[in-house]
Amino acid sequence: MLVTGGSRSGKSDYALRYAETMKERRAFVATCPPLDDEMRHRIRKHQESRSPEMWETVEEPLELARAIESSGHCNVILVDCITLWVNNLMYGAELAGATVSEEQIVERCAQVLHACTRIESHVILVTNEVGMGVVPDNPSARRYRDLVGRCNQTIAAAANRVVLVSCGIPLMLKDNGSNECVS
Repeated sequence: MLVTGGSRSGKSDYALRYAETMKERRAFVATCPPLDDEMRHRIRKHQESRSPEMWETVEEPLELARAIESSGHCNVILVDCITLWVNNLMYGAELAGATVSEEQIVERCAQVLHACTRIESHVILVTNEVGMGVVPDNPSARRYRDLVGRCNQTIAAAANRVVLVSCGIPLMLKDNGSNECVS
């Protein structure tokens, strides 16, 4: 299942509530690194919104496919969020003096989708819809928007369900009747 929406649209809350309707073991895969005090505060608020008795937390900023597979002992895996994962991949490449191409992001998404099919868990992936705003004013921001857009398209094509959340209201875009990713 892919849950998308704009910033502060309610997509993470929706995904969390949806996952908690399943009375099963849950894993929360967090992709956001705690880079500064403000981000640490946001992370802490997110953590406090999840009951530690109900959720196992896995922090993985880069190796998302591996984190999904290693969480396969849980019945529900919520990944929040794909957008930050793409950011982390871009930043890692930049530190190495490289860039991430759309072909490379599609390959990384394929690895994530393959991981979803290798386990029997319900997988919920949260991402931002970044293509509805103005065209960014610099090449790096445009590359980011393009990579997130390509990633979202790739995952949405394979997902059985795609939900767009706007103003806290979920809108079903695609429903093939299952929670798992398909290839």
